[in-house]
Amino acid sequence: MSDVRVTIQRDSEREERVVTTGTTAAELFPGERTIVAARVGGELKDLAYELRDGETVEPVEISSEDGLNILRHSTAHVMAQAVQELHPEAKLGIGPPVKDGFYYDFDVEKPFTPEDLKAIEKRMQEIQKRGQKFSRRVVSDEDAREELADEPYKLELIGIKGSASSDDGADVEVGGGELTIYDNLDPKTGELCWKDLCRGPHLPTTRFIPAFKLMRNAAAYWRGSEKNPMLQRIYGTAWPTKDELKAHLEFLEEAAKRDHRKLGNELDLFSFPDEIGPGLAVFHPKGGVIRRAMEDYSRRRHEEEGYEFVYSPHATKGKLFEKSGHLDWYADGMYPPMQLDDGVDYYLKPMNCPMHNLIFDARGRSYRELPLRLFEFGTVYRYEKSGVVHGLTRSRGFTQDDAHIYCTREQMAEELDRTLTFVLNLLRDYGLTDFYLELSTKDPEKFVGSDDAWEEATETLRQVAEKQGLPLVPDPGGAAFYGPKISVQARDAIGRTWQMSTIQLDFNLPERFDLEYTGPDGSKQRPVMIHRALFGSIERFFAVLLEHYAGAFPVWLAPVQAVGIPIGDTHIPYLQEFAAKARKQGLRVDVDASSDRMQKKIRNQQKSKVPFMIIAGDEDMANGAVSFRYRDGSQENGIPVDEAIAKIAKAVEDRVQV
Repeated sequence: MSDVRVTIQRDSEREERVVTTGTTAAELFPGERTIVAARVGGELKDLAYELRDGETVEPVEISSEDGLNILRHSTAHVMAQAVQELHPEAKLGIGPPVKDGFYYDFDVEKPFTPEDLKAIEKRMQEIQKRGQKFSRRVVSDEDAREELADEPYKLELIGIKGSASSDDGADVEVGGGELTIYDNLDPKTGELCWKDLCRGPHLPTTRFIPAFKLMRNAAAYWRGSEKNPMLQRIYGTAWPTKDELKAHLEFLEEAAKRDHRKLGNELDLFSFPDEIGPGLAVFHPKGGVIRRAMEDYSRRRHEEEGYEFVYSPHATKGKLFEKSGHLDWYADGMYPPMQLDDGVDYYLKPMNCPMHNLIFDARGRSYRELPLRLFEFGTVYRYEKSGVVHGLTRSRGFTQDDAHIYCTREQMAEELDRTLTFVLNLLRDYGLTDFYLELSTKDPEKFVGSDDAWEEATETLRQVAEKQGLPLVPDPGGAAFYGPKISVQARDAIGRTWQMSTIQLDFNLPERFDLEYTGPDGSKQRPVMIHRALFGSIERFFAVLLEHYAGAFPVWLAPVQAVGIPIGDTHIPYLQEFAAKARKQGLRVDVDASSDRMQKKIRNQQKSKVPFMIIAGDEDMANGAVSFRYRDGSQENGIPVDEAIAKIAKAVEDRVQV
């Protein structure tokens, strides 16, 4: 046996070690059960990998991003084995790890029932306890086809070896240069228990799976295409400890309570009528009040910041989107054309920027007019597949708070800095305060413009972002082809991250539209163009705030800011006078004049998440006062009417939560 020299890399620490031929990665880390794989020469490997001379080995902890993916991928295999043991007729699709969990697709005659999932989970626990070994072996295409002859979907994957996409999860099976099969082996006899086509890597044994749970099942098209067969997908989650699994399930329970689709129905805010179609919402009166308050405040702040409001139509000739390039790049996401005016194609607009460019170009522009900040609440339409439509957060028709800024190159840095500061301050006004920034840079294979222009723009964005003092996360190659961008990522009340605002430089559209302004020396010059969507869309931001506040909006956004609760019917007129006086000051105040008993009225308003309840009885009427009841059940008595109205108005003005 000859010596093998390897380097163990742990963060910044390096250790040189001499081992013998045949030594595995696992032998470098004896007794360290939190290490589940190794990164060798930058490539993830099973711990059973035999080391070669000169290699650098990094341990992969189960709690790391790579470790979690391996844990969840291995758990998906265990689930697939359990399914085929209980349902031998099931054909295997794909089973990748995903955020916080995993899934596996199966072709079965009937959808899985809740009872089926319980049985599958029980069988998984049995397999986990057996401690089956995950064993990798390389196979030829011919051998793989022979071994998996009864698995038609695996046969299809073998045909795309090396070119599989991560979009549909196929790369976890055949994304490498060679085909491999993972065998699940009995730890005592070495007999084959189950096998699957897979790139790996995997955990050493099933006993390395500490905690898991199956969550739900759903229908899914094979590889995400509506042209392919419909399969049954089972989702699950797996974690390094039982405590982490418990915490995750509690998080999901809280998130379910906050689901904007659920709250939207319970609070009578919006709906998605079947008669209109998927992804197209109608806002009910209460939802309309919230939306108008959001838009009115945004409009006022934009005007203070020097933006000019514009309007553009919902449809336009297709030639405009040919000029902008949207028909080349985004045709699949657009609604089909309408043929009007003797065969001319018209499209519902997917974006507002081409029309804003026409406004800029409607007359000659001078450098003295720049920066020109155009803003629109522009409704756009994008044909999302019905399977990905999700309430207000992923819809087919939505209104963007869309701005396009035209400035000189000399103004670019100051304008970007001003824009990012404005964006963050406005989001804070709506109650989001925990941010980090993401800088998306050039994809070397797909960009327009010069390298120098990209470098200058990227460095300017970096300096602008760093000036905010927020964490800055790089997104290499994540920029659109026409320019780098900053994305504002916000965390909500339960720690979820939402992409909010984007600030995007564009080197493409000013060229396509031949936009020009007259410089100080009389020459024609090309403006710098900045795209900026602060909320992303009004609908999506509505959903984010609804979930962030769990429906209990701050007073200024609440659809009803206070409700009068009479102790008896004789007190209704007194509270109606109070409400009328408050409404004259622009406050949204109602009175519950129903026949319900007082305590039921209070419970109803608590469910409606009204900020204030104004209670009145005989003593209050005699003293010209009311009692204040808050969301938390606390109460203040004997507050004079004018003072009570001023109290509500102050809460609105200060945009406070109560």
